[in-house]
Amino acid sequence: MKDPSDSFIKGRIKSLKFAFKGAYLLVTTEHSIMVQFGFGIAVIILGFVMQISAIEWMFQLLAIGLVLVAESLNTGIEKLCDFVHKDYHERIGFIKDISAGAATFATIIAIIIGLTIYVPKFI
Repeated sequence: MKDPSDSFIKGRIKSLKFAFKGAYLLVTTEHSIMVQFGFGIAVIILGFVMQISAIEWMFQLLAIGLVLVAESLNTGIEKLCDFVHKDYHERIGFIKDISAGAATFATIIAIIIGLTIYVPKFI
């Protein structure tokens, strides 16, 4: 809950603290995020090795961010569903599947971007 005595700046600093805590928790506790984060680091290293262009960097970083955001939202939705309904429920399963599907779309797009950047460099 918001503390009414907080100034605008103090409130933003607290918000940043919570945001970084959430990012840290995702990277250190969620296996899907760990895997995607690891792939992101790997392709960043590959980008340096292959000396990709500034435009390629922009697309690559956008793709990495897209996947991490989609996986993070998927994780949040799944955690919320599990909190609301602990046992299996058909509707909750449907919601979780749709959420995972969104993360899958982001991953497919990221793979296409990666292939577009790197395949020509190896041919």
